[in-house]
Amino acid sequence: MTAKASRPPQAGGHHIEAFLEMMSVERGASRHTLAAYRRDLQDFAGFLHSGGATLKACSEQDLRDYLSQLESAGLSAATGARRLSSLRQFYAFLLAEGVRGDNPSETLDSPRRARALPKILSEDEVGRLLGVTREQALAEGQSPAARARALRMHCLLEVLYATGLRVSELVSLPRSAAGRDKRFVVVIGKGGRERLVPLTPAAEQAMALHAAELGPQKGGWLFPSRGAAGHLTRQRFAQELKRVGRDAGIDAGKLSPHVLRHAFASHLLHHGADLRAVQQMLGHADISTTQIYTHVLEERLRKLVYEHHPLSGHGPGAGS
Repeated sequence: MTAKASRPPQAGGHHIEAFLEMMSVERGASRHTLAAYRRDLQDFAGFLHSGGATLKACSEQDLRDYLSQLESAGLSAATGARRLSSLRQFYAFLLAEGVRGDNPSETLDSPRRARALPKILSEDEVGRLLGVTREQALAEGQSPAARARALRMHCLLEVLYATGLRVSELVSLPRSAAGRDKRFVVVIGKGGRERLVPLTPAAEQAMALHAAELGPQKGGWLFPSRGAAGHLTRQRFAQELKRVGRDAGIDAGKLSPHVLRHAFASHLLHHGADLRAVQQMLGHADISTTQIYTHVLEERLRKLVYEHHPLSGHGPGAGS
């Protein structure tokens, strides 16, 4: 069975629409996520149509043939894995709805791909970044506008490294985030899911100084801007972060707000945090998303065994 570049057929389209409606209403999937699911499912439907099969009646072998076709076409293993994930969820939905009596994707393995480890900063590099913003925020003799910008940037970095928020969650924090229990911040994440994330004392202090600089006005955003969004944009924050990175002697090419989110997770795990706790703070719906950081856990466990296992030659009682 070979895929054709023809427009996907309508057969099975109502099942796709029902699945997308469920993902939107019950799972809170974003518009972009729904569009990606639609593309994946319609591509597979077109592949099946070329061989006379349908979404409802496809077999496990049809799925295997499709994945092989993707590989032959030169698409990456990551793309194949994402498409298979879409199909798994789609067929799990059809099974739950009684449309099918089985899930033909259950026994399939995801295409193997090299695990891309996230870029992270060392603890020393993060310390240098925060040190630079702290010095700039507390510098004497600067104009009120410069002081306000410096306090805002220091608050952004302290809160980001303390919480691991997504950059979109950070820049859109409401002003009320600084007026509640200062030890925590309430975040509305993907799908409208709410989570409570603790703050460090340094982040609490930075937020208090920034909020005081904003003045007594109520409502609005914690990081207001005169732009259309009403708050600081992700792009502007990324630009300012690179400037701070240059001041701290850090290569701008390895620096982004998302890299600081990775640093938050990796550093926590390195110091013994539980993977489930990190998952909750990052706002990951699935633990498998957080498992990209298991390389940190593996390194820590190897060190633990090397230093403490009695048969390692370095643990307690070694050489006795």
